[in-house]
Amino acid sequence: MIGLTRMKISHLLTLLFFCTAMPAVAQIRLPKLISDHMVLQRDQPLKICGWASPKEQVTLQFDRKTHKTTATAAGKWELTLPAHAAGTGYEMVLKGKNEIRITDVAFGDVWLCSGQSNMVINMERVKERYPADIASANYPDIRNFFIPTRTNLGGPTADFPTGEWKTASPGNVLAFGAVAYFFAREIYEKHKIPIGIINSSVGGTPIEAWISEGGFRDFEQIRKTIAQNQDTSYVNAFARIPAAVPQERTVTDAGRTENWESNAYQPKGWRNINIPGFWEDQGLKALDGVVWFRKTIEIPQNWVGKAVKLYMGRIVDADEMYVNGRKIGNITYQYPPRRYEIPADLLKPGRNTFVVRVTNSSGKGGFVPDKPYFMTTGGDTIDLKGTWQYKVGAVFPPMQNPDRSRLVHQDQPTALYNAMIAPVLPLNIKGFLWYQGESNTGNPEPYNALLPALIRDLRTRWRDDRLPFLVAQLPNFQDIDYTPAESNIALLREAQNKALTLPNTAVAVTIDLGEWNDIHPLNKKDIGKRLALAARNLAYGEKDITYSGPALKSQITDNEKIILTFDHVADGIVASDSEALRWFALAGDDGKFYWAKAEILGKDRVALHSEQVKSPRYVRYAWQDNPEGVNFYNSAGLPASPFRTDGQKPGSLEAEKR
Repeated sequence: MIGLTRMKISHLLTLLFFCTAMPAVAQIRLPKLISDHMVLQRDQPLKICGWASPKEQVTLQFDRKTHKTTATAAGKWELTLPAHAAGTGYEMVLKGKNEIRITDVAFGDVWLCSGQSNMVINMERVKERYPADIASANYPDIRNFFIPTRTNLGGPTADFPTGEWKTASPGNVLAFGAVAYFFAREIYEKHKIPIGIINSSVGGTPIEAWISEGGFRDFEQIRKTIAQNQDTSYVNAFARIPAAVPQERTVTDAGRTENWESNAYQPKGWRNINIPGFWEDQGLKALDGVVWFRKTIEIPQNWVGKAVKLYMGRIVDADEMYVNGRKIGNITYQYPPRRYEIPADLLKPGRNTFVVRVTNSSGKGGFVPDKPYFMTTGGDTIDLKGTWQYKVGAVFPPMQNPDRSRLVHQDQPTALYNAMIAPVLPLNIKGFLWYQGESNTGNPEPYNALLPALIRDLRTRWRDDRLPFLVAQLPNFQDIDYTPAESNIALLREAQNKALTLPNTAVAVTIDLGEWNDIHPLNKKDIGKRLALAARNLAYGEKDITYSGPALKSQITDNEKIILTFDHVADGIVASDSEALRWFALAGDDGKFYWAKAEILGKDRVALHSEQVKSPRYVRYAWQDNPEGVNFYNSAGLPASPFRTDGQKPGSLEAEKR
């Protein structure tokens, strides 16, 4: 009862804020979310609020009924609409000194999708992988509202500066977040009700930025940081610090001065190198700077006069692409795939010159392996992998004093909640999707407290402590370690799993959907589908479906073996490739892990033993950054989550000896 009272008080304070936050205006005005093609949450009373002149009379006509109110002296007003069943094609008319007509209103389920870049990545980014899904994206009842990046350190804001609802069509869907779209499509196909996606995500951001100030009441140090950031004199002091000048602006690039991209340039002193690959692995030790790459490619006559697509994988960090002396494109940071168009008039029969200028300021520079490197037209392709020539254009001096003095607003506690979550609060929602964690892997331990704090905070703001919260677990990533290892990514995944102790939560395991060389894996469809399975169970009452892979229930020590029992096995545990289960490790009291042999026993048990561990006590499964080729699944095709028992609290798992 006390918790519920606190939620009601919080809601009243929130409504008070949104009714007083903006200056009075001369005409009625609505939040950006209340606009054409919007989706409103079905089956719940809805508050519609906005701004007007002080004491202005506001009338709302909807569904053959008229609702009236009067703006406050501060120019705020709100109306409550009765609960409405799912449906589309409604119109809403608001009248005051002016008139606003909102068309194509839908009632359905609204999902708030948040996190960092893997939630941002849109269908355009994965269009080569899903051309049929894009071409068939004719779903007018699936609507997307993308929130542009903005921050606020001072406190919650009341509205977004821009934003609009878009219906799913082959053209519009390219801007939809891919995970969110595939999730929405799965739910729509099953239940045939309108689905609204509100995508509030920013790449490279920590979880702390997405929690409100009230959500940090148990985090004393973070509260001190928030208070400091609310001091405008403190924040403004950072604005007066001169920005560091990028190194490439202070070092002369010989390739620029000598026009190495030009057809007229005669190459001298160039050396061979293999693409793909990093130059530090091919003779250029610890080089930060600019390296140029060059190759002459024979183009057949039947390619001439045609537009050609050029794929140059992924490049660390920035690149400029030239063909026959003409620049055809550039990308300024490492993550996007390099997909360029060669104009139809540029190629000629016979020898053509391709030049790539690559800039890298830290770490390994060059061309990421296991990515596509080719060009194509009319179904024909030319492979671009192999021997190129390179020459160093500029060497950056070592950074003596890297600039750590600037305040990155989007990394600060509450900054994104204030600007990108708070304005959504007046809208009722069905639940949350959360895909984030990469930015917290450098220090994963606090995530054990931060993720539950986020979940409780958002549920408190929406005054419902059982709103479904669905987490996309971090996928496999980084180099493969063929020995049992420690892993920050595994620790972060473990912290994500601990959220399952809260009601109405689920974690979609993605340990088989990543890419070793890309923090942004392309397989967004299966991630969306697995999140949708969890939603169907938690939010839509489909209790008979399997939505999770095998989850550890107990362990028993049997002489030199440990026997594990699992929940969520459907019709039974399976090895997806019919080989022995991989990535299990055992340790004794010394905590030193060795690979274990695993044997499936019946429907729900696995027996483990290792010649190196005679008295096993602890188990780890897939406890790696990248346990590539995991094969431990249930019969429904869902993988088991990585786990360990050496990190469990005493008594949390059965550990008896037979």
